[in-house]
Amino acid sequence: MSSLYLHIPFCRSKCPYCDFYSQVGSPDQLAEYVDLLILEMQLLAQVSLQPSPMKTIFFGGGTPSLLTAEQVDRLLTQIDSLFGIAARCEVTLEANPGTLDEGHLRGYRSAGINRLSLGVQSLCDQQLKQLGRGHSAAEARQSVALAREAGFDNLNLDLMFSRPGQDCAQLAQELEQLLMLGPQHVSLYGLSYEQGTEFSELLQRGELTETDDDEYADQYRLLQQLFLQAGFDHYEISNFAQPGFRCQHNQVYWQRKSCLAAGCGAHSFYDTGWGERRFVPPDLERYKRYLMQRQNPSEQLETFDRRGAMSENLYLAFRTSDGIDCVKFVEMFGERPEQAFPEAFSQLSDHLSQSKDHWFFKPESWLIYDHLISHFL
Repeated sequence: MSSLYLHIPFCRSKCPYCDFYSQVGSPDQLAEYVDLLILEMQLLAQVSLQPSPMKTIFFGGGTPSLLTAEQVDRLLTQIDSLFGIAARCEVTLEANPGTLDEGHLRGYRSAGINRLSLGVQSLCDQQLKQLGRGHSAAEARQSVALAREAGFDNLNLDLMFSRPGQDCAQLAQELEQLLMLGPQHVSLYGLSYEQGTEFSELLQRGELTETDDDEYADQYRLLQQLFLQAGFDHYEISNFAQPGFRCQHNQVYWQRKSCLAAGCGAHSFYDTGWGERRFVPPDLERYKRYLMQRQNPSEQLETFDRRGAMSENLYLAFRTSDGIDCVKFVEMFGERPEQAFPEAFSQLSDHLSQSKDHWFFKPESWLIYDHLISHFL
């Protein structure tokens, strides 16, 4: 196991569309949480099967950029002591533009963060306000400039499309502005209305209107076209990278490799046997109680049999432009994917392409990915 995810479940305010586990927290709560994270990692190190140093580390949230540079440095120092950090380790920190200044960014870079992921979400002030974001478009641009000055040369920018009232012309303008910022990587997510969020309630009351399927498809095709023309590799449904800048950590998930996770609300995957997932329940009081008693706060979420492991290998790989490697699939399971799922491959023949020993979905078919993978479940 050579990847580690750290969940930081604190934000300055809760965005109305967000269903990730997070809450508004104070600096004192965050300082205590760092102590708890270190306790949890110490417990994990005692039972970890990972034989090699970490090759990817990801600070996610929440808003990890609420951490001070000193706290990030302390956590990375502990990780190095407990597990080791590989010389070329990709170390990502998610950040919101409204939480950054020059001092923070230089401190993060000095601590060892070498990849920054900025939650821009929109470059329109009116849309940012509707999304509940705590920054302006100008602050987003300034954060990019400050990150460059601090030495970050691996920068991801997140942006949402299919927002209420947005059309292709507005999206094209924002995407062109985003490209002018010179990111190495871009994550483009269609807005979804997840149950339990404020946006979901507004949708049910008729106070928001969801983008229809045709408009969504037009916007998705537009962003594909613009980023491919700009030289980006569309290597996963929602992710585009300049050559050499794919997110190594996220590829661990899509390739179904082991990833250790720490933090309240975090999910781990172990590839021992046919695979096992564990999670830490999203309850800060419980998290603290377990760790103060030196008990592992994680619980078993899911275990896989051979059929389930084959299924998950396929539908995760089909999220990516690389698709499923048939040679590796045979090494793991003793048969080719089309032999294991003959009916699915027959029914999906119009959506699948094959190149050498790889099967993959055609990019246009990613628009109905959720429907297509149901054939493998």
